[in-house]
Amino acid sequence: MKVKNRHLFFTLAVVAGVFLAVFDHGRTRWERHAPEGAFVRPLKIESGSTVKRVGRQLVEGGWAKGELDWRLYCALNPCDGIKAGSYEFADREGLKTVVESLRKGKVATRKVTIPEGRASWEIFSILKRHYPELDSLRWEKLVHDPAFAATLGVQANSLEGWLLPDTYPLPAVADEAQLLKYLVQSFENVWKSLPVEDSPVHRRYGKLGVLTLASIVEEEAATPGERGHIAGVFWNRLQRNISLGADPTVRFIFRSLSGPIYQSQLDSDSPYNTRKFRGLPPGPISNPGRDALLAALHPDRTDDIFFVAKDDGSREHFFAPTLAKHNEYRQVAARNRAKAGRTD
Repeated sequence: MKVKNRHLFFTLAVVAGVFLAVFDHGRTRWERHAPEGAFVRPLKIESGSTVKRVGRQLVEGGWAKGELDWRLYCALNPCDGIKAGSYEFADREGLKTVVESLRKGKVATRKVTIPEGRASWEIFSILKRHYPELDSLRWEKLVHDPAFAATLGVQANSLEGWLLPDTYPLPAVADEAQLLKYLVQSFENVWKSLPVEDSPVHRRYGKLGVLTLASIVEEEAATPGERGHIAGVFWNRLQRNISLGADPTVRFIFRSLSGPIYQSQLDSDSPYNTRKFRGLPPGPISNPGRDALLAALHPDRTDDIFFVAKDDGSREHFFAPTLAKHNEYRQVAARNRAKAGRTD
């Protein structure tokens, strides 16, 4: 009996030693970190995926060595609560890091910056660089689909103006509808933080009117400090029933963002032509940022009803309360352009 007991003890010791060696080797591998510059692999976890199914995906991706390796890891570590989503992990990343990220829902993101004052089609071009699979026709259709806008809580014919400029951590995998929804939700979050109730513009024109005015201010203000003053000029013109005369609204009609504006364009019968028609155009001409929204909600108090670019390299404007003074400033601007060798 004593001999048998010794054999049993020896066998158990060997098994325990092998197990500990395997466990220690596995733990070392599970806790490792991928080398710098390692290839990054995508991993999509579908909703309702079982632990077993996730394990197969991790084996296929090379993060787990096999089914036994996955089962051993889960026997010693929590593998429950894995969240669906699109992830990215470096090749040879430790299994512990991968699983912890899956349990915390640390989905992969794309850092995307959308500057203030970009129109919807310009925003598409920015996003296209990060999401090559995006389709411009589908984007345009959704942007100008009132039914789709309504699903996002927007009561308007277009999402132009509701796509908030910002630097975003966007999902690594997303389609046109998902991206538009994300941008609109971000706008709504900012809108809730703005002083809307005591705004004279909001009282008269509502949310759409504020957005429309803010978009024009954003396009006209080359320097941030002039947003409020420019908004004040436009507010004065609206109250006096004077056409806004904003060239960016004409550019919006023809999607002509630079270069000369031709007389044929100025003669356009589009309701967006504020050189021809009085009042606000039907909707925003770009997507304004928070500061332009604030300027539109609460324009500066001013007697000015005109402004013209100084064209002296400062990107600032001359402001004037009368046409006579405005014409003086226009002559100064013309001399500044001549000094710079410009004729436009």
